[in-house]
Amino acid sequence: MTLIKVRKQALTIETTYHELGPAPEVPLKLAAAMAVVENPYAGRYEPDLMPFMSELRGLGKQLAEELVVALGGVEQIEVYSKAAIVGLNGEMEHGAVWHEAGGWAMREVLGQPKAMVPANKAVATAGYRMMVPVHYIHASYVRSHFNSMELGIQDAPRPNEILFALVMGTGGRLNSRLGGLLKEDVKGDDGQR
Repeated sequence: MTLIKVRKQALTIETTYHELGPAPEVPLKLAAAMAVVENPYAGRYEPDLMPFMSELRGLGKQLAEELVVALGGVEQIEVYSKAAIVGLNGEMEHGAVWHEAGGWAMREVLGQPKAMVPANKAVATAGYRMMVPVHYIHASYVRSHFNSMELGIQDAPRPNEILFALVMGTGGRLNSRLGGLLKEDVKGDDGQR
């Protein structure tokens, strides 16, 4: 018997062609792959969440692969993140299972980049919109790639559901000019610099 029961999935792609400065040679794409899953622990305290986390790895891999295809291949991906919105009959820890299940799945699909995968999570009502931080996949301190993407689904999560999301993108902010570590200078040994 599986703990994973998906009600719906969604893929959102945001393409930015221009901001106030010069247009980029290639538009910036940010994408979120989302799945709305029944919360097997809604309305009750469950001391052992590990079976749920373990089963979610497959969903994480599926969403990560969907994002890679949508954005044109692994070599196009420069930023990533993950998020969970837990319905009101759940608790924050039910969303925290996604840290490992979604994060490690994304790393596996992307060839094991070393930077930590940023995240956001909340307990909220259906239709809640969340800003999810992203950063460079090989080094967390690449300032030009600090950005965010809004995500959510109008009818999710219902009280007994969780919306799980992965986010990837093809680059940093358009016209970044605030200094800091450049992606060209990353050593890549520790996931930070």
